[in-house]
Amino acid sequence: MARKGNGSQASIGVIGGSGLYDIEGLKDVREVRVRTPFGAPSDAIRVGRLDGVSIAFLSRHGRGHRLNPCEINYRANIYAMKLLGVQRIISVSAVGSMKELIEPGDVVIPDQFIDLTKRRVSTFFEGGIVAHVALGEPICASLAQALGAAGEGVGANIHRGGTYLCMEGPQFSTKAESRLYRQWDVDVIGMTNMPEAKLAREAELCYATMALATDYDCWHDTQEAVTVEAILATLHKNVALAKDILKTVVPSVANAPACPCHRALDNAIVTAPANISATVRKKFGVLTARVLGSKKGAR
Repeated sequence: MARKGNGSQASIGVIGGSGLYDIEGLKDVREVRVRTPFGAPSDAIRVGRLDGVSIAFLSRHGRGHRLNPCEINYRANIYAMKLLGVQRIISVSAVGSMKELIEPGDVVIPDQFIDLTKRRVSTFFEGGIVAHVALGEPICASLAQALGAAGEGVGANIHRGGTYLCMEGPQFSTKAESRLYRQWDVDVIGMTNMPEAKLAREAELCYATMALATDYDCWHDTQEAVTVEAILATLHKNVALAKDILKTVVPSVANAPACPCHRALDNAIVTAPANISATVRKKFGVLTARVLGSKKGAR
């Protein structure tokens, strides 16, 4: 596990997506390699201070972009953030726009998700413990509000609210799929925020997404087909903007009050405590200590 008591703790986590592999301005930076019961995170986590606020930064795809969306160990990433003391996670993600009014270069702060992933483990709770968290509002409203305000403050074209459809990937959509999703009235499409948001809720962490629109997917008949080259060209411009937003939002949420997200497991664990073994309690202790305490299981 990560070493505690050596300055490796952080209160805000940033998970960077395509193009965002680091944050300038971090001071007193240390790299922390975290071991979790679910395997290794995508990369070493860079822990430092941004304007005096402790930050944990993780490159979702690994530095050098080594992991495709289906290979990311989402459980290890979120567990590692929880282990480091993180209470709020800001997800930075490249997305395709599904609406004319969301132009490449715009920033969307979604408040809903549709999960169309197919082969990703989407829960921590298995193997002797079952929990059902509420996910009607999957985004932390207060963190999303702060992100939107920070974006507007640095001059970004911000769209507040909307639905992020998470597809499996790594291929882009067919035209038939893209047109179907538009009929569903989704706003953006991406490949990484599920099950990330679900796991953050299970870990009782606030979670909000800064979605960077890079293209119009393939539904837009007047635009060229989606290519990696076109996406990266827009993404490089967006990354600089995302960094400005992060520098603004981090101080504004550093001392935010406790949030309902931090009590997501209240009444969510349905397994009787007496039936939760000591082994299971140890494995899930970082996630469940608040609701189960440290008492050993019956078996």
